[in-house]
Amino acid sequence: MRDHSSATTLIRPVIPPGPAAGIRWGLLGVAAFSFTVPFTRVAVGGLMPLFIGSGRAVVAGILATCALSLTKQRLPRGKQWARLAVVACGIVVGFPLLTSFALMTTPASHGAVVIALLPAATATAAVLRGREHPPIAFWLVTAVGAIAAIGFALSQAGHPVQSGGLGQLDGADLLLLGAVIAAAIGYAEGGLLARELGAWQTVSWALVLALPLMAGLMALSTAQQLPSASPVQWAAFAYLGIVSMFLGFFAWYRGLAIGPMAKVSQIQLVQPVLSICWAGLLLGETLGWTTIVGGIAVILCAGVAVRVRLNPQPANQNR
Repeated sequence: MRDHSSATTLIRPVIPPGPAAGIRWGLLGVAAFSFTVPFTRVAVGGLMPLFIGSGRAVVAGILATCALSLTKQRLPRGKQWARLAVVACGIVVGFPLLTSFALMTTPASHGAVVIALLPAATATAAVLRGREHPPIAFWLVTAVGAIAAIGFALSQAGHPVQSGGLGQLDGADLLLLGAVIAAAIGYAEGGLLARELGAWQTVSWALVLALPLMAGLMALSTAQQLPSASPVQWAAFAYLGIVSMFLGFFAWYRGLAIGPMAKVSQIQLVQPVLSICWAGLLLGETLGWTTIVGGIAVILCAGVAVRVRLNPQPANQNR
């Protein structure tokens, strides 16, 4: 690969850049991610969460190593490695491990609604990383979205937890909120870095960078307990490694790179809706009125928070 080619990967994408191009790529990525929560819930029925969280990254890391080697991609330079480490900590290490442990004790539908805070969190991370100055209304609506998400988590009493219940923020909810923060940071940094390295190259290098750590964690989990699962649970694990951890990011980072990032991040609003639907259809989870109302409230708050940022000072979008 020539020295100047990686910088132009996202300037001339296969789909011509424009208002709809980033949205299409983002929607494709979100559609792939929407199965992550329910399939993680399936996988933890037979596999240890540490094995799932690390193993899916190992599967994706092997695929990434092959892809980078076969296409002879140029190595990242200087500070790009540090930025890739941020991406890896967010999407390769943080989000998979935290969600895997959380979904041992909470239904997929509940996890999907708490993760509905991710669009606003991603927009916030993008604002902070890009050193922009959104209006006060943006921060107010973002705070309302956070309160709505936490309020929903507090109101749920129907999922089995060891130390939580009505009126308490249990450990699974804290893990899910931590996963949201980790993913938001990884998304924002990865979206910016994809404009320099390319979309699939960014996630691939992040996976390769985290591969030694995740392989070690996978070996540790295997030593503690040999993985044993049903064919359906192994199929869910395979999806998490191949699609959720690898192929889905091809489209998602492509969409974020084409941008504008805050606008494309709105596509995440459909992810919890899809995940809740999959949880009901595939897992037979009951969707009570609190889940539905809470989900709608969080999605609306996140949507307003993202839209507030887009409207003021449109001339600054391309700066």
